Amino acid sequence: MKILNLIIYLMIFVSILNAQNPKISSEDFSTRQVHLDFHTSEQLQNIGRKFDKNLWQKALKSAHVNSINIFAKGHHGYSYYPTKVGTQHPNLEFDLLKAQLEASHEIGVKTPFYFAIGWSVLDALSHPEWIIKNKRGKSKKGDLIKSLKYNDPYPNFTWELLMPEGGYLDIILKQTEELCKNYKVDGFWYDIIPNNAINYNDYSRAGFKRAGIDIDNDLEVEKYHVQKLKFFMASCNAIIKKYHPDASIFYNWSTHMNNSNTFKYKLYEYNTSFDLEDLPTTWEGYNEFPLRAKYFSNMGKPVTGMSGKFHTAWGEFGGFKYPNALKYEAASMIAFGANVNFGDQLHPSGIIDMETYKNIGSAFSYVKSIERYGPGGKQVAKTGLWMTFDNHTEQATSLLLLDTQTNFVVVNNLRDWSHLEVIVIPSKPNLSAENVETLNQFISNGGKLLILGEGALKTDKSGFAIDVGGTYLGKASYDVDYTVVSEVLSKNLVRSPFLNYIPAFKIKPNSEVDLLASIREPYFSRTKGHYTSHQNTPYNLQTAMHPAIYRYGNIMVVAHALDKMYLKYGAQIHRELFKNALDALLKAPMLRVNLPSSGRINLLHFPEKKRYVAHLLYAVPIQRGVAQVIDDLTPIYDTNVVINLEENIKKVFLMPENIELKIKKINNQIRVVVPEFTCHTALVLEY
Repeated sequence: MKILNLIIYLMIFVSILNAQNPKISSEDFSTRQVHLDFHTSEQLQNIGRKFDKNLWQKALKSAHVNSINIFAKGHHGYSYYPTKVGTQHPNLEFDLLKAQLEASHEIGVKTPFYFAIGWSVLDALSHPEWIIKNKRGKSKKGDLIKSLKYNDPYPNFTWELLMPEGGYLDIILKQTEELCKNYKVDGFWYDIIPNNAINYNDYSRAGFKRAGIDIDNDLEVEKYHVQKLKFFMASCNAIIKKYHPDASIFYNWSTHMNNSNTFKYKLYEYNTSFDLEDLPTTWEGYNEFPLRAKYFSNMGKPVTGMSGKFHTAWGEFGGFKYPNALKYEAASMIAFGANVNFGDQLHPSGIIDMETYKNIGSAFSYVKSIERYGPGGKQVAKTGLWMTFDNHTEQATSLLLLDTQTNFVVVNNLRDWSHLEVIVIPSKPNLSAENVETLNQFISNGGKLLILGEGALKTDKSGFAIDVGGTYLGKASYDVDYTVVSEVLSKNLVRSPFLNYIPAFKIKPNSEVDLLASIREPYFSRTKGHYTSHQNTPYNLQTAMHPAIYRYGNIMVVAHALDKMYLKYGAQIHRELFKNALDALLKAPMLRVNLPSSGRINLLHFPEKKRYVAHLLYAVPIQRGVAQVIDDLTPIYDTNVVINLEENIKKVFLMPENIELKIKKINNQIRVVVPEFTCHTALVLEY
């Protein structure tokens, strides 16, 4: 009963909060942002003493910055302003926060406040009872930290993790209100929200007992902590909106795709915008951002891409990404409908680094010329991606779509499916009864499904969740197998059997299907008892009874997990097979181009301005050591663009060059040729 009362209270509280928490328009949001790290320990002296207002303003103006996240409280636990709630850094002698805020506001730059939550050394040392513990009473980093001797090297990103509840939550809320009362607040940027942490410290255990929760019931414990986190976020929002109704609010880690709780519990719902921290160089790579941008842009709030000026990751002093990489990343963010944010780290002395802002400025100068054609645009396509909310599978399927220059939208949270022609179902089973009903309705309305691997199976793999024209027979009998395609799927493929590193599951199709590709199984799996040659066993000359690909009305079933196979092994032959299968279903995509595999495309619609914008990108990230790098931006020539839109396109021109292109109309298609572009171009289509 106690837990039920808590839930009811939270629901009432949230409903009231949402009613007074208006969305922030994309047009009112800053397009060129900097996220300024400032985590300084007590061992550093003269904090901020060399801060120079004129140099600060010169750096921001020269880099075309219109928003910069400045520090109220950092990971070491210290605040950078006079505080009666927290602890001002012992070696800071003035209000650095105020100085940065006033210097920025004078030149029209917004200053959201950074506030550390999950990592705070001072709070962890002062109140070890606030540290998150597992069932065995251990903290995530505790044993590692205790094992280190005084002069041992300290590992990167090593902090104790705290949960915002109890006494710690009280301090967070009081300090948030203190900041709201004393400063003109543009926004709050709360960092390190422990969204997937399960806490078993003494405070949480007492809470379990009061709520009547069995400590061994993992799901109930998880839900309890989600409620705690949402209470923390709702409470912060209520305070901020009371004093500054138009302030932006973001909770970092609430938009990470590698945390299943993000989507399971909608942990992002208290944000006024969605900041997508990606750091492509050493964390998620260059293919994570497009998928995240497409998902979160469906929610009607501003989206911001976040990368860094660093060669590797956050907290790197003296590390530089070169201008070509920054330009590509910035252009990519705009192309996928997002604002741009680059991370920097201020020197403890307070001196802002002009070389950093020279680099960032080179990218932001380009952003200024194209930003009217990205943020706020509606993602549109005839191809949809069904998300399974398994990050590995999502990355695999989206990579196939990106590398084949397939313009796509994410459909799970997309309200209007009327433009969709094909939905791609990734290879991980996750369809609920409600999902099946939705997809069946889509098919009955003329929609088509391209199903990869086990994507149409029930989650327990006892059979198919949707009628695919066949019977599930189980897993493969061998460690690999081989595909032989028919004429229908043969474009750019060999006609002899080609290897699949992950074998197909077995399916018995009914008599109504059209077989499009068959399977050859190996003579035997490679084992100690049975092996031949160096790697895989060759194929049997007889065709297997179960097919590789078939079509059943508006459904095409690909028995192999082409997505996961392509992500792991990267064979072009599997990418070409996927493209042929999709092309067999997708007759008239809104946008088709002939870029190389590293090319990226995206189509945005601005109905209020009566325009579509087709973004074309090209660069080749290279894995070099610990980082992915972009060195060279090579020109691309004579790109053919085919456009199929319902509206009557009257004019097509390139931005930022502002060059009008000649339109060639064939039936209902518009065709144009982009003579040359380097890195990025925006093809503006006015109707």
